[in-house]
Amino acid sequence: MAARDCATMPSFRISPEPVPSMTLPAQENPPVTRDGPMRHIEHNGHTITLLGTAHVSQASADAVRRLIDSGAYDAVAVELCPSRHHAIVNPDALAKMDLFQVIREGKAAMVAASLALGAYQQRMADELGIRPGEEMRTAIECARAAHLPVQLIDREIGTTLKRIYRNVPWWKRLSLFSGLLGSVISKEKITEEEIEHLKEGDILESAFAQFADQAQEIYQPLVDERDRYMAARLLQEHSQAGSGNTLAVVGAGHLNGIARYLQEPGFDPASEIQRLEQEPPPGKLFKVLPWIIIALILLGFVLGFSQSSELGWQIVGDWVFINGGLSALGALIAGGHPLTVVTAFLAAPLTSLNPTIGAGLVAGAAETFLRRPSVGDFSRLRQDTARLRGWWRNRVTRVLLVFLLSSLGSGIGTYVAGFAIFDRLSG
Repeated sequence: MAARDCATMPSFRISPEPVPSMTLPAQENPPVTRDGPMRHIEHNGHTITLLGTAHVSQASADAVRRLIDSGAYDAVAVELCPSRHHAIVNPDALAKMDLFQVIREGKAAMVAASLALGAYQQRMADELGIRPGEEMRTAIECARAAHLPVQLIDREIGTTLKRIYRNVPWWKRLSLFSGLLGSVISKEKITEEEIEHLKEGDILESAFAQFADQAQEIYQPLVDERDRYMAARLLQEHSQAGSGNTLAVVGAGHLNGIARYLQEPGFDPASEIQRLEQEPPPGKLFKVLPWIIIALILLGFVLGFSQSSELGWQIVGDWVFINGGLSALGALIAGGHPLTVVTAFLAAPLTSLNPTIGAGLVAGAAETFLRRPSVGDFSRLRQDTARLRGWWRNRVTRVLLVFLLSSLGSGIGTYVAGFAIFDRLSG
């Protein structure tokens, strides 16, 4: 193998620093070299080298550069999924986001969660003076300069978030998201404990660290499943390549888990990948519950008009003003355009009788039409989302807030109005 050099690539150097100590969650700490904790796994006569890195360390980025420059590897694997890789190599990708499509496809909540995670990352960057994930950028750049294939071995972030969401009991989800929101908007300085969490894992684990340490239902999809997935992807890529040594750049907290699964007897990469990429379906109760609620509401209308037209219209009024009013309140809190607020009020009583269309969809589309985000709004997303006020000032995130809060208002309004209706019927 010819010597390879990425010295011409941008280094993003901040300042030299020693390799930080890393406390790993696995049972046995891997040997620590001058380049950081490493594991060497033999597979079919070739070696998979796992390099544990600190995502906030310039020293880790320098270690990645040294190892690739050594010419000892035929491929470089990184702890990235395709969407996160795309965001790194195409930093302007956010500016091309189609908000109408995002809302129409029901991805607004997922995009908002991703932006919240990005805001947490930006906050870390501002505090520490280095972009988290710098070693991943370095690995991509140096591999390209050396004409080495880059293997993306992490699971899609959207799939991981969905599996976390589905794995957590419904009564714990509010606590989960409030904790994430709190970590984003908090004005407190980054603590030493938070920094250590970021060194041990990645941005996902850092954001959910306070929960992952205590809740097995979060730890499994967030850490253990990804260890299994990355091990399976490494074996899959290694088998497809047929030969060669691979350098895998992963967060130090994943190193022992990946190494364990790489050496697990009978470990089947194809079946593991297929299983771990599946997005768990919603529970049967949550599939039928909206239709049950609609049936009960319509039954309330029928019972009201069967007793008297006056009572029937009172029930209709309760439904319209409570459901529409709370949805409009959500749009108002989100800073929506006055016509968006009116749209939410008019849409919610109708869309709540059809689970396939939400009030947030209509309100979000109206806000996008009335206040179309500019290129500048998209380009400022990372900076604006790092501050609470920025979520309301940026037109992109304001559309997402309109969608989320008007949907939440309509959902609450459905239950409140339902109780009010049957209170009238029983009065």
